[in-house]
Amino acid sequence: MKDLIIIGGGLAGLINAIRLGEAGLDVLLLEKKTYPFHRVCGEYISNEVVPFLESINAFPYELEPSSIREFTLTACSGASASMPLDLGGFGVSRYALDQFLYQRAKQVGAEIWQQTAVQSVDFVEDHFQVTLPQNGLVEAKLVIGAYGKRARLDKQLSRPFIQQHSPYIGVKYHVRVDFPDDVIALHNFPGGYCGISRVEDGRYNVCYLGTRAQLRKYGSIEAMEAKVLHQNLFLRNLWSNAEFLLDQPEVINEISFAPKQPVVDHILMSGDTAGLITPLCGNGMAMAIHSAKILSDLVLQHYSPTSFDRIALETEYTTTWKKQFAARLWVGRNTQKLFGTKVSSEIGVQLVKRWRSVARSIMQYTHGEPF
Repeated sequence: MKDLIIIGGGLAGLINAIRLGEAGLDVLLLEKKTYPFHRVCGEYISNEVVPFLESINAFPYELEPSSIREFTLTACSGASASMPLDLGGFGVSRYALDQFLYQRAKQVGAEIWQQTAVQSVDFVEDHFQVTLPQNGLVEAKLVIGAYGKRARLDKQLSRPFIQQHSPYIGVKYHVRVDFPDDVIALHNFPGGYCGISRVEDGRYNVCYLGTRAQLRKYGSIEAMEAKVLHQNLFLRNLWSNAEFLLDQPEVINEISFAPKQPVVDHILMSGDTAGLITPLCGNGMAMAIHSAKILSDLVLQHYSPTSFDRIALETEYTTTWKKQFAARLWVGRNTQKLFGTKVSSEIGVQLVKRWRSVARSIMQYTHGEPF
């Protein structure tokens, strides 16, 4: 029997694997894909995570991530405003970063099974039974759910958000384009917004949040972009001048920002599986890393292979997670109301231009302190 099974090998799963594997726990991480691979993600990380990543030898210096210091916002009309990022951040692709962290997790002794989907998870007699279609049954004392925004497992667990249809889709490209290295820009269009920032190797991440209704109306990603996104002049020029590097865009459906619970049927949820901040806040990757740090700290504090107080671990994790993230997620959900329409996007630009202290407060509230 394993000490711990981690379901999902994104940022939260890999950080948990690194910390708990290095501490000597018998860790098995299950990832349904094969590294390296692309994910729909803004690929910008707030500098709040740098001290922690350095402390576990997991900051990706060798990837030469970009340094992001400035924020630019445009309205649907093309009106724009800029402001410095107080804390700043860095850009690195998930393709490269996840591969880097995967190698680090293996170095510290974590066992990782790739191309391994999870069929079900059952809590039986104070331990977990995880059913895998190809590998049968594996058992563990603890299970961490780090499988991302939504998965088949959420249906088994009857999580409330999975029962509600979400109107959002996410689309990501990598491009080469003439754009500042140190700027992250957020361009509004009717019904959504698109971010662009530099990652490694001279590439730029272009990632937008749109709606399924728009996609249905226009019939394809390309037609929707031409009819909707390109109403913003900045986006029209970007599409005209960029070299698109991926064979096809990465797409994800049914993105839900509804509140979630950090513990479900004794499974300890981490990263986006526990709660998803709206992309416009640019801080989802940092939150995933921080949530993994919080969870792994508490596992190391409470867990023993022979006996441990499961309820105490679950209770303290729930309390700590909500204290750290619940307000930030609420602010993110409500800040999103300032984006994605002609009127609200103009208000957002004027907020950055004329009420800089308010804009800075919102930005600081959706980001954390260095840890």
